[in-house]
Amino acid sequence: MTTTTTRQSSFIGGVLICLLGAVCFSTKAILVKLAYRETSVDAVTLLALRMLFSLPFFIISAIASSRKADNVKFTISQWAYVALIGCLGYYISSLLDFLGLQYISAGIERLVLFIYPTLVLLMSALIFKEKIKTKQWVAVLITYIGLSIAFLGEITFQGTHDRDFYIGSLLIFACAITYAMYIVGSGRIIPQVGAAKFNSYAMSFACAGVLIHFFITSKESLIGLETDAYLYGFVMAVLSTVIPSYLVAEGIKRIGSDNAAIVGSVGPVSTILQAYIFLQEPVFALQIAGTILVLIGVLLIGKKK
Repeated sequence: MTTTTTRQSSFIGGVLICLLGAVCFSTKAILVKLAYRETSVDAVTLLALRMLFSLPFFIISAIASSRKADNVKFTISQWAYVALIGCLGYYISSLLDFLGLQYISAGIERLVLFIYPTLVLLMSALIFKEKIKTKQWVAVLITYIGLSIAFLGEITFQGTHDRDFYIGSLLIFACAITYAMYIVGSGRIIPQVGAAKFNSYAMSFACAGVLIHFFITSKESLIGLETDAYLYGFVMAVLSTVIPSYLVAEGIKRIGSDNAAIVGSVGPVSTILQAYIFLQEPVFALQIAGTILVLIGVLLIGKKK
C-alpha cells in the first residue's frame, strides 16, 4: 500500500469516526427527553447519573494518559485551569442544557446549542483581539437569521407564545455561551498538555462538580431510583458522553479540527431526525430552512482559506 493510499484511508477513516462521534453526541438530547417522558427523575438527578457512570471511564483514561512516556505534568496553575474549564464546559454547561430540555424540543435545543462557533468567534475577538473578517460577519448574520426562522416555525406550530419555550431557549443559549467559553479556554491549554489528557482530566473534574452539586442541593438519593432512570443514565454516559468524546479526539487527530467541525455539522440534522423517529417531534418547513441556514453559517465560520 502506497503512502498516498494510506493517507487517504486514514482520512476516510477519520471522517467516519467524526461522523459516528457527532451522531453519538446528538443522541444525548433524545435520551434526556425520553428519560423525562418515561421516568419521574429531575434534571439534576439525571445529570448526576450520567456523570456517575461516566466518571470511572475518565479516571482510568486520565491515569493511563499520565503514565505515557510523553506525558507532560501539570503545573499547579494548569491543574486549576483544567478544573475550571472542565467544570465550565461540562458541569455548568450540561446543567443548563438538561434544565433547558425540560421546556423545549430536542431539535430546537440542538440548533440553539450549535451557534456556539459564532460565540467562539465573538469571544476570540473581544478577549484576544482577533480580527473578524467580513465573510465571518456574514456567516454570523446567516446563522442567526436561520435560528430566528427555526424559532418562528416552532412558535407558529405551537400556536402560542409559550413562556416555557422562551425560558428553555434562554437556558440553552446560556449553555451555548458557557460551552463556547470552554472551547476558547481549552484551545489555549490543549497544545501544552495534549488533547486526550486534557479531555480525561477536564471531564473528571466536571463529573466531580456535578456530583458535589447534586449531593449539596438535591433531596433525592441516587439509590433506589427507577430502573429506567439508571438505564438512561448509563446509556447516556457511554453512548453520548464517553464514546463520542474519544471518537472526536481521534477524528481530529486524523483529519484536523476544521474538517472535524465540518463533519460535526451533521449533529443538528441527526438530532432532528432522531427526534422525529423516537420522540415523534414534528419536522416542518421553517425548521428545515432555519437548520440549513444555521449549518451554512457555521460552516462558513469554520472554513479557512
